[in-house]
Amino acid sequence: MPAFAAFLTLLLLYQWPVQPPSVARPFQPPPQPWLSGHRGVDLGAPPGAVVRSAGSGVVVYARRLAGRGVVSVAHAGGLRTTYEPVTATVAAGDTVAAGDPIGALETGHPGCPVTACLHWGLRRGDVYLDPLLLLGPRRVRLLPLTPVGVQ
Repeated sequence: MPAFAAFLTLLLLYQWPVQPPSVARPFQPPPQPWLSGHRGVDLGAPPGAVVRSAGSGVVVYARRLAGRGVVSVAHAGGLRTTYEPVTATVAAGDTVAAGDPIGALETGHPGCPVTACLHWGLRRGDVYLDPLLLLGPRRVRLLPLTPVGVQ
């Protein structure tokens, strides 16, 4: 039961970085680390929307990288969340709590199917994880073993 309690505690520590949450593109890790994939989720939001830290931590990066504003926050347990494209309102070394504003959403994220998307990433060390795991279990839908109408 201690592992379950730790999991529940983790769930209470993290929240959506933009409101209202709308997943425009899901996490799609590559089959091998060196291949292309989508190492985060894209959350649709209006341009200029307030971007908030998903959890408490320390800002380790808040600058432009390859023409995009990027903010990265280190959290307990070796986790790191990233947010882009963002006009940062924080600086490296700042301590943030879950829900604290860290910037404003910019437009122009490649692959975004709507006007503006926040690319939200999660890593533990060099391993990319689905950031939606920070928010708790998703609804599971069971599908039939055979297509409907086939006997």
